[in-house]
Amino acid sequence: MTDLDTVVLNFSGASLMVMNAILAIVMFSIALDLKPSDFARLARAPKPVVTGLISQFIVLPALSFLLVLIVEPRASIALGLILVAACPGGNISNFITHRAGGNAALSVSMTAFATVGAILITPLNIAFWGQLYAPTREILNRVEIDPVQIATTVSLMLVLPLVLGIFLNSRRPALADRVRRPMQNLSMLIFLAFVVLALAANWAFFLQFAPFVGGLVVLHNAIALAAGYGTASLAGLSDYDRRAITIETGIQNSGLGLVLIFGFFNGLGGMALVAALWGIWHAVSGLCLAQIMSRREARR
Repeated sequence: MTDLDTVVLNFSGASLMVMNAILAIVMFSIALDLKPSDFARLARAPKPVVTGLISQFIVLPALSFLLVLIVEPRASIALGLILVAACPGGNISNFITHRAGGNAALSVSMTAFATVGAILITPLNIAFWGQLYAPTREILNRVEIDPVQIATTVSLMLVLPLVLGIFLNSRRPALADRVRRPMQNLSMLIFLAFVVLALAANWAFFLQFAPFVGGLVVLHNAIALAAGYGTASLAGLSDYDRRAITIETGIQNSGLGLVLIFGFFNGLGGMALVAALWGIWHAVSGLCLAQIMSRREARR
């Protein structure tokens, strides 16, 4: 583990551009499920969305920082955990929520609101929590992270496709219906293939360090799921909404995390390994949890 804070993964600038494009396509396909009226309806009953955003951007980062303080992992691993917790909900959360019998409309809306909010909140959370832990503070000071650049990256990669998808669904609903499912399936397959190829290019590094980080990622993901469930329960939400918030908090946009790591932290090994393992494990844990939840119909 000695050299983990200095290891840089094999990941080219061209690969980063491809990942940006893939995530933009994924977000566009998700936005095809949204209309402006969805936001107006949530504005009239905002409690579930507000609760979800609190769980996503306040409770989870705080608990992640507490985990870092207790475990005291290597600096790059700690910053990887903080960065993943600062990202908005993941792209597959909507599919998993639907499988779990939860409020899929709430999940999609939370993804949309969290994505827009990530423009400001994600860089602020990374800087705030990262500066509170001395080892991660050293990394942040060394790379001189620019919140404006991160906000620009998030806007172009996530928010712009989101707006375009909503526009197409509201103006050309028939076309949106035809392309929605094929685009969602294709974008996820391309994303998974890209992750597999990236792992293959760094397989020796992955085999060397993954066993040390894997357990921590599993624990972190369990904390995220528990944070969503606990926050929704304290807010007095129905089981239908609670399932959505639980999964939305436990499924992080690790793809965005990888883009930020390679774009602003030069592919720092410990950070990249945390995000990559999160991208694999949260899908496994989310699908398993959905299978358990779906055995009983959610009360509304």
